[in-house]
Amino acid sequence: MSMPTTPATLDRFITPAHQALWAAADDFATQEILPRVDRMESAPQRVNRSIARSLAGHGWFGVTVPEAFGGMQAGHVAKTILIHRLARVSGAAAAILQAGLIPVTALDYYGTEDQRTTLMPGVADGSVLMSIAVTEPDQGGHIGGMHSAAEWDGSAWILTGIKAHVGNSHIANLHVVIARTAPPGTRTSKALTAFLVRANQRGVDVMRHTGKLGLRGFSFGQISFDRVRVLPENVIGEVGQGFDVAQSSSILCGRPNLSAVSLGLHETAVSLTGQYVSNRPRYNGKLADLSVIRERLGRMSARLITARILTYHAVDMLDRGLSCDDELIAAKSLGHDLASRTGNDAMELHAANGLDADYPLQRVWRDMQTTYAPAGTGEVQRRRLAENLLEEEAGTKARTPYSVLHSRPHAAPVTDQTVSI
Repeated sequence: MSMPTTPATLDRFITPAHQALWAAADDFATQEILPRVDRMESAPQRVNRSIARSLAGHGWFGVTVPEAFGGMQAGHVAKTILIHRLARVSGAAAAILQAGLIPVTALDYYGTEDQRTTLMPGVADGSVLMSIAVTEPDQGGHIGGMHSAAEWDGSAWILTGIKAHVGNSHIANLHVVIARTAPPGTRTSKALTAFLVRANQRGVDVMRHTGKLGLRGFSFGQISFDRVRVLPENVIGEVGQGFDVAQSSSILCGRPNLSAVSLGLHETAVSLTGQYVSNRPRYNGKLADLSVIRERLGRMSARLITARILTYHAVDMLDRGLSCDDELIAAKSLGHDLASRTGNDAMELHAANGLDADYPLQRVWRDMQTTYAPAGTGEVQRRRLAENLLEEEAGTKARTPYSVLHSRPHAAPVTDQTVSI
């Protein structure tokens, strides 16, 4: 395995162990993911299950799992490296990994010792693949408008509802489901509860997979729960703490994960465009010889450097236990915006060829569109940044350090806000 030369801009964040993981992820993506991409693209209705098995074989679903449970306990920079390098080759493969890691965060930060001891070793060895089910078809990111509900019957919770856009919906064997357990009108932060639900339980029905615009091979579909019986020992956290579970998972894992997916796709768009214009004949030379083309390439390169620094700076802060809500928001929201603008430039510079299925750029562009809404739309993220700024200027903002990897609960500060998970 050859050791890659990581960008100099990341030197302060990347250790020798990170470089080795970077090389392993690149080799894996080239040898095991790239040969599957064309097949996934040609069959948008098909869910790819083999990639998850391959990722599990490397122990990468356990990248943040404590060593005591057989995991890597490698931190958020390491997790970002894996997702970033996979996304360079396949946004779908990166999505499979990142979606599986979000509920692991919920389990690690809020699970009881019995839950962690029972489930974490399976997460680490890949035998337990998790999903998190929060969003609903009619409510989107408005958690406060959630209709899914669980009622206590004296011995168990009876869960009913429909969840949408559930990452790894068709391949996960354990779902973290957020549902309402308090009457309508109860404050959102106290009205919801998180439950562990096995995929094979009676009343759990995964709806037929339909192809999406991007991330072909990755399933993010609907799951219905019809009077599913959940025992009290399968509550994550406390009853009424479901909002915290969902929001903390989004802050600590969802946002940086989506930033890493955007970054990998962004990098590929720049690389493909540089190769294309350098080889495309024009007049007596190449397309890249034109100053107007070079100006656009320069802007694309600057955006990529900015997104790379934003992404790794935020997760480095997270690993160091620093309060970094604003940095995670900026990395996710601005990272998508920068990648999207570069993707549009890339498509225009490819002209009509960018629309051709024989050119991989159109796949990359389609995949880019999928990173906008999850973990909070751009509007929600910018609103939160503005609120944080105004609170800071008024002297009312609490800057509580994130406690990462060691103490529990690791939950980030949460507020009653509209979010998309």
